[in-house]
Amino acid sequence: MKQNETLLNTRPSGSMNNGEMKHKPFVELSDVIIDEIGDNHVSTSVNTPLREDAFVMSEDQKIEKIEEHFRSIMEIMGLDLTDDSLKGTPRRVAKMYVKEIFSGLNPANKPAVTLFENKYKYNEMLVEKDISFFSNCEHHFVPIFGKAHVAYISSGKVIGLSKLNRLVQYFAKRPQVQERLTMQIGKELQAALNTDDVAVVIDAKHMCVASRGVNDVTSSTVTSFYGGKFKEDSVKQEFLKYLELKTDI
Repeated sequence: MKQNETLLNTRPSGSMNNGEMKHKPFVELSDVIIDEIGDNHVSTSVNTPLREDAFVMSEDQKIEKIEEHFRSIMEIMGLDLTDDSLKGTPRRVAKMYVKEIFSGLNPANKPAVTLFENKYKYNEMLVEKDISFFSNCEHHFVPIFGKAHVAYISSGKVIGLSKLNRLVQYFAKRPQVQERLTMQIGKELQAALNTDDVAVVIDAKHMCVASRGVNDVTSSTVTSFYGGKFKEDSVKQEFLKYLELKTDI
């Protein structure tokens, strides 16, 4: 079935609690398209899809709502929420979603980037490799985890090394597809460093591949972003040599 074989519906337009805006029309996808998008890891946007009213509710309000809905999910599955081991789970999950694994959705959590003068006149590439990250697949809400490798060539300013890690973590802590994550990190570094000379390679495992679907526990996915001088083959090969990765990425 093709993408245009969809039915346009409109969500209820009544006013929402907590000052939420009215929902706009949405496209209801068939089960076939839903499965195809998820199993093929299709992304629809470079930017993380967010509604205009995404931050009308406070974090505490979101935790309360998620707790309520997750309790309903557990009850539908038949779990006994009077059990001591389970009774706190809805609250724990809600806090984890808002405060931890999806905290990168909130722009207020974006790390501040401080640049310093390149007083040493270091004009070679700087590579920060093996940055560990954990994200979640936006199609099935199960983990994506792996290593990010980033590099840049200074245009006169340098960035603290920890900020490279923090930017990776910020964009990882949201529902993601790996291609988008790679591009978001690359573009943000270009803007922050005021240079096109940025490279990003991500090597990650997807639990939506390992724990369901094809159940492949051995494969990993590699994505890359090359800007400015890193598009030149000699510069790209130097970067990949530092990573000890195959040179045909």
